This record gives sequence, C-alpha cells and structure tokens, in this order.
Amino acid sequence: MVALYNPAIEQFPFTKTSCNTSTLFPAIPLIDLSKPDAKTLMIKACEDFGFFKVINHGVPLEFISRLEAEAVKFFSLPLSEKEQAGPPCPFGYGNKSIGPNGDLGRVEYLLFTANQDSNLQRFVYPLGKNPEKFRAALNDYVSAVKKMACEILELMADGLKIQQRDVFSKLLMDEQSDSVFRLNHYPPCPDIQALNNTIGFGEHTDPQIISALRSNNTSGLQISLRDGRWISVPPDQNSFFINVGDSLQVLTNGRFKSVWHRVLANSLKSRVSMIYFGGPPLREKIAPLPSLMEGHEQSLYKEFTWFEYKKSAYSSRLADNRLIHFEKIVAS
Repeated sequence: MVALYNPAIEQFPFTKTSCNTSTLFPAIPLIDLSKPDAKTLMIKACEDFGFFKVINHGVPLEFISRLEAEAVKFFSLPLSEKEQAGPPCPFGYGNKSIGPNGDLGRVEYLLFTANQDSNLQRFVYPLGKNPEKFRAALNDYVSAVKKMACEILELMADGLKIQQRDVFSKLLMDEQSDSVFRLNHYPPCPDIQALNNTIGFGEHTDPQIISALRSNNTSGLQISLRDGRWISVPPDQNSFFINVGDSLQVLTNGRFKSVWHRVLANSLKSRVSMIYFGGPPLREKIAPLPSLMEGHEQSLYKEFTWFEYKKSAYSSRLADNRLIHFEKIVAS
C-alpha cells in the first residue's frame, strides 16, 4: 500500500536510503558544455549509459530556485486544495497513480504542457493567490531548459557528424512540439522497515527524444547499467541530468540507448524534481536517420509517428519495453 504524506518539504535532514539492490557509482559521465570536448564525451556517454550530467549549462540558478520555491509552496498545501488542480487528464495534479494502467508510486506531481500559451489556464485558483508568479517562474525555467536541451541535441548531431546540425533540435523547436514538463514531489518514508521495498517512481524509459532533470539535494534516482545493475546517482541540485529517450534511440538506430531509471523513497527527506521531456510533433515520423545508416546498415525499427508511439507507450505498463512492438525482425 502506498501512503501519501504531506510534510513540510524543507525540514528533513539528509539520510541515505539503505536499499541493498544498488551500489553507489561515482563515475556518472560529466559533460562541461563550455569545453570543446563536450560533443565527443557526450556521444560516448549516450552509447555507454544513455545518461550523463551537465555543468556550465547556462540555465540561471535564479530560475531554478524560483520555480522550486513555487513547487514547494504548492506541494505543502493541504491535499484537498492540491486536488483542485486534478485529476491529470493528462495535465494537472496527480498522486500515487502513475498513468492509467495500475502503476503506483510514492509520488505526487504536477504535469504541464511545455507550450507556454496553454500553461496554467486550469490552475489559476489551486496554485495560490498569485498564479502569475508561478506562471512566470515556470515559463522562465522551461524556456531556459529547452534552450539547453536544443544545444545538447545539436552537440550530439555534431558528434555524430550529421551535416544537418538541427536534425534533432528542430523537433523541440517546432511550434507543434509535444514536449511536457513535470514537477514531482516524493515524500519521505520514515518507516525504515518498509523502505527497501518502497518505490517512488518505478523503473521505465522515457518515450520522448531527451529528458532534462534536476532535483533538490536528495538521493533516490537510480539508473540501470547495461549489465542490469542498478546504481545510485549522487544528487546535485545545481546541475542537470540528461536521459536519452526511446525516440532518440530509434533515430540513432540503436547507437544511443534509452536509459532505464527509477526513484526509490528516501527515509527522512523529501525530494522535489523538475523534468523537461523534449518531444516531437505528433505528426512527426520517427525512423533511423539515413545519414547514420552508412548505406549498408539495416534499420532496426519500423517507421512510426510520434502519435502512434505515444499512444502505444501510454497504454502499456510503466516497466514494459515499449520499443519491442516497433522493432524489425532481422533475417539471419
């Protein structure tokens, strides 16, 4: 059973989760976006992990702190007030239930479209007495993170020696881009006996092209290595963690791998995370790029539209391998 608590978010001392299924792994790939070797290191990180950390990212720390403060205020409201911003269909406030297919987690969240013109229209009352302050913080943050994500995607294109530098980033810049933004709050789990079996957000890959995550200075995030081991990601509230999504795996014909990740409950401290999911327009056709096929490599995936993939992904369970339905059977 997943219980929902509503503690004061900022008042808990740090305590590391005792989950014995993971190993602290310090060598998370680190990319300094200001360095000339960023694109080379980024390609290797996407191939080996599907995940990396970025510093000198250009997102003002003021934007980060302002939006986190607004999130803390919202998640500190009584549950009855927060529920006025829900249920999520798909945007809005939700808790415990992750999607429509029975997945549960120790989490509550706000989900927004990344289209600034649409944000907060239904949330004016529930987000407090000054929704314009929330709107301004949200728009500033999302704009800056979207710019960073596009820069990262263009560095990836450079590193892959793709002539069209904006081949990935243009999908996020398109006016019809189906990008979304999510604020998560993971309450602490003070029951140490139950802690090892308590999942904040279950294992999954992200279906979009790229995800840009940052959180407060609280542990919980884990990624899966290629050998199946789960490793804990040391928190860093001033940096961003980048996930390769399923769509980017297809676009690179499997050269980049979307990363399996999850969040475990922390024992005493709340975790607040902010994730930008960069998605293509619904009509966009997703298939391996011809420039990466080198004239002889076979495509591993059938062509599909983002709408088709999104529909399939959101009708599945969280831990399902969503790409399996779109893989080609290669004759031996």
